[in-house]
Amino acid sequence: MKIVSLLASATEIVCDLGLEDALVGISHECDWPPRVLDRPRVSRTRFDPSGLSSAAIDAAVRRAMAEHGSVYEVDGERLAELEPDLILTQAVCEVCAVPTPGVREVVRERGLDAEVLSLDAHTLEEILDSIVLVGEVAGVPDRAGRLGAELAERLDDVRAAVAGAPPLRTLAIEWLAPPFEPGHWVPGMVRMAGGVNLAGEEGAPSRQVTWEELAGLDPDALVVMPCGYGLEASRREADEHADRLLAVAPRAIAEGRAFVVDGSSYFNRSGPRTATGVEILAGLLHPERIDAPPEGTAARWGPAEAERG
Repeated sequence: MKIVSLLASATEIVCDLGLEDALVGISHECDWPPRVLDRPRVSRTRFDPSGLSSAAIDAAVRRAMAEHGSVYEVDGERLAELEPDLILTQAVCEVCAVPTPGVREVVRERGLDAEVLSLDAHTLEEILDSIVLVGEVAGVPDRAGRLGAELAERLDDVRAAVAGAPPLRTLAIEWLAPPFEPGHWVPGMVRMAGGVNLAGEEGAPSRQVTWEELAGLDPDALVVMPCGYGLEASRREADEHADRLLAVAPRAIAEGRAFVVDGSSYFNRSGPRTATGVEILAGLLHPERIDAPPEGTAARWGPAEAERG
């Protein structure tokens, strides 16, 4: 079987299932694991986000959607050359990854004999189901069952560790210009890590809000996790919007419970590393019960750090 993954989390699933030898193509955004990054790239963005501010990226995304109906292009010629049997994509978010309808259109236009499998998880439980589904379709159901069980056990361990701890009212922010409250699996991650999610609905899409809507929440904890941003980029975003964050989360910041995290690796993707994301969150919210997150995954943040920078 030959697999093309047009979704970063799907690439991680494929590799965690031991199928990297079958992976013949990946998307422009796939960046993990390193051992498969030499595969041909089969998609591209309609604009170059390098060096753009979050506000400029937001504007470019809206322009691409208005003009083309999509932020991404699939390289149909390269896809045809690879002759995949299975193409992994998604229909959860049109601006986060290559959407399923466009992939199906390319497959139809090119006359490809490939199955298009859309991984449309909206919750942590559905992420585990997606892993099982990929394993079944790719012919390794036993491996998928074991991987799903291992991840579920890790999540159960976090739940047990924080059980009985006072839940912290937590504000997670998924984008800052404009602000977005997280949806899909992130509110469930907060809940599982021993928090009470203050903005965003579990299983529902992320939603643009205003800073005025967030004012007055006064959370116990603040977690800044911009979509697609690593730890240092998240820190820069928080620094740039320090005044806004201070206005909506003054107590969390003053008491040392404001954090920036590597959103791209552990929170924004519907893949196996969301389990690590739950462990990271639990370590931030309940350090007396869970080990501190590994270096490079999360950090405490405050306006003083912005001033020193």
